[in-house]
Amino acid sequence: MEIKAISRYVRMSPRKIRRVAELIKGEAVDRALNILALTPKAASKALYKTLKSAASNAIASEGTAKVKVENLFVKNIKIDSGPTWKRIRPTGMGRAYLVRKRTAHIGITLIEKKPKVEQHAAVKKTRRPSGTENPSVRL
Repeated sequence: MEIKAISRYVRMSPRKIRRVAELIKGEAVDRALNILALTPKAASKALYKTLKSAASNAIASEGTAKVKVENLFVKNIKIDSGPTWKRIRPTGMGRAYLVRKRTAHIGITLIEKKPKVEQHAAVKKTRRPSGTENPSVRL
């Protein structure tokens, strides 16, 4: 089961968002939310909202009985560039500089992984006879 959430026209450069997105790829959703909450970048707020929306989409589509947030993992994060707003900044001698205000589209895909049941196999330890604990040391 794959769940998606998309935030469009985020008023931030895609390059800046990708730097923060690399931190949470492949992480569990609850751990990724904690990482984003503690990351001192403006892009973490936009990613936090999108990730929280993707987790809510998963619960809403399948129900709380089937999907646990602990079992959701970030499968893929796609940061695309949106339309660029072009503005003009007047400068000296009648010239004008072009200011590009970039936007981005954030897409997050979550996947549900079932927790693995660990089987505790009985490991039999063999004891060496006394005096042979470390064979490299000779008295």
